[in-house]
Amino acid sequence: MSSADNRSDSGERVIQIRRCACVVKGGRRFSFAALVVTGDSNGRVGYGYGKAIEVPLAVEKATKQSNRTQMSVPVVGTTIPHQVLGTYRASRVLLLPAKPGTGVIAGHCVRSVVEAAGITDILTKAYGSTNPLNLVKATLDALKKLRTREHIERLRGVSL
Repeated sequence: MSSADNRSDSGERVIQIRRCACVVKGGRRFSFAALVVTGDSNGRVGYGYGKAIEVPLAVEKATKQSNRTQMSVPVVGTTIPHQVLGTYRASRVLLLPAKPGTGVIAGHCVRSVVEAAGITDILTKAYGSTNPLNLVKATLDALKKLRTREHIERLRGVSL
């Protein structure tokens, strides 16, 4: 149940490592689960959850899955285009655009996701469950709902 924040050049952030015990005849057999967020700091972000007998193997599996599930996020300057609320199960994450120089005002899990996406000025608030996996999924749900002015203009066929 330890939490680590590991950053490498590929934009990989280990958010959580969990130890799980399976009770067998000879005692306990341990395995590990890793939650990883990857991003290119240029509008692409994804998450992965991997399980294995050793920590490095779990992180490697999670990183591979994270790279496969990356999605694009619209970033306007250094922040997001508009306010948005993302939900996943009992977790809700509110993301608010902020003026340049504000920085990332967020908890550990939400901070990792928005920094991996390349957002440097944002205000956030987490409501409900603070389970790291649920918070990551709720944050990605919020980022998925973002639309730029140009995208809305294209969808409606009008200029705003």
